[in-house]
Amino acid sequence: MPRTAASTLASPVPRAADSDRRRTSASVVLRSVLEHGPVARSTVARLTGLSPASVTEHCARLTGLGLIREEAAPRRSNGVGRPHVPVDLDTERHLVCGVHVAVPYTTVALLDLRGRVVARREVKHERTDPGWVLARAAEGLAALLAEAPGRGPLGVGVAVGGWVDRETGTVVEHELLGWREVPVRELLEARTGLPVHVDGHARALVNGERLFGRARGSRSVLHLFVGNVVDAAFATNDEVHHGPRSQAGSIAHLPVPGGTEPCACGGTGCLQVELSERTLCRRARAAGVIDGVNPMHVVAAAAAGDGVARRLLRERARTTGRAAGLLLDVLNPETVVVTEVGVMHFEECLHALREAAGMRRAAAVVPTSFPDSVLAVAGGSVVLDVLFRDPLGASPEAI
Repeated sequence: MPRTAASTLASPVPRAADSDRRRTSASVVLRSVLEHGPVARSTVARLTGLSPASVTEHCARLTGLGLIREEAAPRRSNGVGRPHVPVDLDTERHLVCGVHVAVPYTTVALLDLRGRVVARREVKHERTDPGWVLARAAEGLAALLAEAPGRGPLGVGVAVGGWVDRETGTVVEHELLGWREVPVRELLEARTGLPVHVDGHARALVNGERLFGRARGSRSVLHLFVGNVVDAAFATNDEVHHGPRSQAGSIAHLPVPGGTEPCACGGTGCLQVELSERTLCRRARAAGVIDGVNPMHVVAAAAAGDGVARRLLRERARTTGRAAGLLLDVLNPETVVVTEVGVMHFEECLHALREAAGMRRAAAVVPTSFPDSVLAVAGGSVVLDVLFRDPLGASPEAI
């Protein structure tokens, strides 16, 4: 019998579409529990627009995966009627692993499903060749997991500065580390035996802010990361802009008016070299504030009342604010999140940043939600973003 149009439409295409719908609906349910939990299934249905039967089915799947659990004590509305058993994220059964590769050291961490850091450690870079750095990261994660028996890791998220190709899990270029075309995903999967996801740290932190931080509910978010590496990320309608081969957000060589620092690119006054923590520490050493290369020592001196240290941090915040103001004009985001040490620790630096960005939009500019754990959260957010977008992918047997 010849195939009709109807029989063609009833072939595997709808089944694939059904699978996509299941994944999308599971994601919507899990994110609703993240935002509102503990929450009754009936409330999840109302919030998401899914049918009660669909919500019940997805909650059963997510419970089976160990992603959500029922609360022990059922609740009744006004003390009468059938009890509602709320569901919440299961933060005890699973963990995710986070790796953040900075210039002087790598941060390895374990996080729960709410993005809270359970354990972490720093691994100083005795060498910066990628094989050595990633091997030490894998060893650090193994040591942390050994101290958390009974809690299974769902995967590894890696956040790195520079140009990172998310699709291939490759660090295309990191000037300060000297990395070129490093297959981070491949190398870490071989060492950990876990699925590995890799992204730039500014994009990772946009996802962290939208899932767990101040930017939750914002329709558009700009994140500006200022460390040794300076870069940015922009998200709108729950999607982070990556561009071809994930090169979006490269702002290291934006010119700073009046900048005097020579850059490796051959120019002078590029944003990254003007704002780099290396530059901050060099200026602080020249002024007799510190004698090392740790920017947190400048913060400590400022906290102890050193006027020169406070001035250096205010000036850095002001330059950061000018960059934020430029990006505000171009992208017009609803929220701007800035990760920068002075802004994280001193109100006067936040004020200087906002003033330079433009007081008309000052309320839109906020410091990171994770001042004490920003690098650990960056790594963990890479894999948590994947999990909350496709929770069924955490276990192929559940599909």
